[in-house]
Order: sequence, then structure tokens, then C-alpha cells
Amino acid sequence: MNYTYLLRCADGTYYCGWTNDLEHRLKSHNSGKGARYTRSRRPVALVWYEEHETRGEAMSREAAVKRLSRGEKEKLVSSFREEGQSREGKHTA
Repeated sequence: MNYTYLLRCADGTYYCGWTNDLEHRLKSHNSGKGARYTRSRRPVALVWYEEHETRGEAMSREAAVKRLSRGEKEKLVSSFREEGQSREGKHTA
């Protein structure tokens, strides 16, 4: 499975990425071995993700999310939280 994800950094900014191992990638970001952007903004918290069948789908979604405004990203995170409570954290594209 491939994932597109959004992190909230310690300074309040968002970071969007994709991976095929969400748990490992989150640990990498928080250990300082993730993206250069998140290294100086730790700790980071996973606030949104979607599952995708292919790497290409995850990468395309990453590009689309990166183009969203901050407000649109916040709406995405908010709806994810609401949906996660009713669907027990199972999120797919």
C-alpha cells in the first residue's frame, strides 16, 4: 500500500509527502532523517493520510495536496478527524 500524508510541524506549518511505509516514514521525520524541511521543525505529527494502490497515485495526490492553500489543508485535516472517528481511522482515496 502507498500513502499520501500530511504532517503538522512544531512551528505550525504543514509538510506533505508520500511513502509505502507510513509508520517508518513518520519515525524518520521525527528522528531528523526525513525530509530536509522537517529536520528543523520537529517534532512532527501525522494529521492526515490517504491510502493508494499505486505509487503513481500517491505521488499525484501529493502534488495536488501541495497545491492546496493552508485553509484547504486545514479543512482536509478537520474532515479526516471527523471521518476517522466514525470509520476507526481507515482512510482511502
